[in-house]
Amino acid sequence: MKLALVQLPLVWEDPKSNRVNIEQKINAIESGTDLIVLPEMFTTGFTMQPERVAETMNGETIQWMQSLAKAKNVAITGSLIIVEEGKYYNRLVFVFPTGEIQQYDKRHLFTLAGEDGVFTSGTSKVVIEYKGWKICPLICYDLRFPVFSRNTENYDLLIYVANWPKTRINAWDTLLQARAIENMSYTIGVNRLGVDDNNLEYVGHSQVVDYLGNPVIEPQTTEGVFITELDKDSLRETRKKLNFLKDQDLFKLL
Repeated sequence: MKLALVQLPLVWEDPKSNRVNIEQKINAIESGTDLIVLPEMFTTGFTMQPERVAETMNGETIQWMQSLAKAKNVAITGSLIIVEEGKYYNRLVFVFPTGEIQQYDKRHLFTLAGEDGVFTSGTSKVVIEYKGWKICPLICYDLRFPVFSRNTENYDLLIYVANWPKTRINAWDTLLQARAIENMSYTIGVNRLGVDDNNLEYVGHSQVVDYLGNPVIEPQTTEGVFITELDKDSLRETRKKLNFLKDQDLFKLL
C-alpha cells in the first residue's frame, strides 16, 4: 500500500483556508497513491468552540473529501468536528475512492483541554478493510491507552491522527513505537505544525513505524507530504515467524 502523510500548519477555525492549503498538497501527490492521511481536526485546529465551526456529514468538507477521493482515485482520512442531533464529535472519516465513507468517533477525549466537556465520546473501535488491508484508525489521545488499540482483530495498519504539542512530543514518538511493537502492526502518526490560538506549538513528527518498531519514515519536522509503501507480505511473514500476538492477554471492553 502506498501512503502519503500530509503535515502542515492549520489556520485556526478556518475550514475554507485549510481545505485550500490541503488541496494544493493533494494535487501535487502522484497518481498511484492508495491512501492520504491528514491530521486531527484538519479544518480547524484543536478548538474547544465546536459551535463556531462544526459541520454535518453532508457539509462542505465531507463533500470536498468525496470529490477529491473520486477525482484522484485515492482514499483520504483525517478527523474534523461533526455535529449530529445537537452533539459534537471529533470524528475521523475514511473516504474511499468511490466516495463511500466509514467513520470513527474519538474514544478518549482529552480532559486536560476540556474536550470531554464539549464533545461526545465514541463508543466503538473500528477496523476498515481497504485493498486487502485491515486498518484501525484512532485519534491523538487514544495513543495513551493501549488496551483500546489491542490487536485482537488481526489488523495490519494502525493510524493515529493528532494535534500533539511540542511539550509532549517525546511521548508521541515513544508511544507510536510501542503501539507498533505490541500490536505487530505498521503504525502511522500524522501530526500538525505551527502555533494555535491557545499558543500551543506543534512540531509535527509525522512518521511511520513498522511491526517491529523500526522507522519506515523518520519523524518529520517540516511542512510537506511524506510518501512510503508498505509491504504486507513482509508483515505476514514476520508474524508467522514471530507469532507474539497469539500469546497476548485478551480484554473485554466495557
